[in-house]
Amino acid sequence: MKTIFGPSRTRSLSQMGGNFFAAFIFCFTFVASMHGQQSPTERVTEIQAALREAKLDGWLFYDFRHSDPLAYRILKLDEKMFASRRWFYYIPASGEPVKIVQSIEQFKLDSLPGRKVVFRGWQELHARLREVLNNTDSKRRVAMQYSPMNDIPYISRVDAGTIELIRSFGVAPETSAELVQRFEAVFSPAQHQMHVEASDKMHRIIQDAFAEIARRIRADEPTTEWDIAQFMLARYKDEGMQQEPMIVAVNANTADPHYMPTKEKNSSIKRGDFVLIDAATKLNKPDAVATDQTWTGYVGETVSEEYTRIFNIVREARDSAIEFVRKNIRDGKPIRGAEVDDVSRGVITRAGFGDQFTHRTGHSIGEETHGNGVNIDDFETRDSRRITPGVCFSIEPGIYQEGKFGVRSEINVYVSDKDIEVTGQPIQTKIIAILSKPESGADEH
Repeated sequence: MKTIFGPSRTRSLSQMGGNFFAAFIFCFTFVASMHGQQSPTERVTEIQAALREAKLDGWLFYDFRHSDPLAYRILKLDEKMFASRRWFYYIPASGEPVKIVQSIEQFKLDSLPGRKVVFRGWQELHARLREVLNNTDSKRRVAMQYSPMNDIPYISRVDAGTIELIRSFGVAPETSAELVQRFEAVFSPAQHQMHVEASDKMHRIIQDAFAEIARRIRADEPTTEWDIAQFMLARYKDEGMQQEPMIVAVNANTADPHYMPTKEKNSSIKRGDFVLIDAATKLNKPDAVATDQTWTGYVGETVSEEYTRIFNIVREARDSAIEFVRKNIRDGKPIRGAEVDDVSRGVITRAGFGDQFTHRTGHSIGEETHGNGVNIDDFETRDSRRITPGVCFSIEPGIYQEGKFGVRSEINVYVSDKDIEVTGQPIQTKIIAILSKPESGADEH
């Protein structure tokens, strides 16, 4: 593992995380079942309990012209609310919350519990903040949407100047990363079921797409990446899923991790081509969460050794990460997103392709495909957030040989309180020979 998880650091993180992890598991069932059903008052009560568990004095939310969309979602505010002035909302670990609002938009936070403090000019704002945040002799530790060293940019919603302002009051801003995950990235039971349903449908649609390629090739029907993308969008509609673009790539295009065909720019699909499909969407239902899967195939009866060798390395990297998470969750040991990335990346690095694995191992999955929970990342960022019950994320290592081809295999992992679930079964275990006699090319994992 990398420097951030050196021996002394690892012991420190493990000791610090144990109690939190146990507490999270204890309240997981209640938290998940209440997700999406709470009133703002109930949400604040739950936040206060979480603050006490984390030994923080409070959580200070701040927004200017929707600079922090997380605040709106966590506090259950109208995400389309007109807001042209700064506002703050302080939730203490115990006691009454405080709304700090500008005079001409003083009703913006009326749906939230707590007393209202109105300011007019900036001097009054500073004075009110000081009064609310620094009314004890001890230095307060207050969570904010802030990430030290910008390690987790998804959390860095508060600008540096506002952080400086809060520090000037003798208050210590602490990252809210773990809290955001708890209140933004934990699935409810209904969301878990919608994710499973969407994953099963996505699995079938991807298999249908490979079958459609085979049909077109056998019929000598000209076929492009764009054609197959349109086929998949039609299947999304049939299955009640949202219309989201996907990656359908062949040959050298597969070596670009975020290549996406358009009507104007796409490549033909022919015999002997290597094909990668990476597709993500969700059900057309309220509060639905995403699924995100990547499969590869070869337009032929058998797959050449060149492709198989690279796929097998990627598959080992994927499966090593899955087993690392599974073992630690079953053993009740806290682990962090960066550690899982290190496991997967290590497989590819040892195989001699470390420089060609050019992205993180995985990302959080939520109501957006790239959610706000823990990412499987110690490459693009250092994601030290814990993998906790109720979160979902992708594991998708890849090897990209520029100008030739790239292989990625992506699955989704949902974490329960004592185990994990790999959704979208059966997952891919070998490259699909698209023109072979029908077979799954997959096994249960």
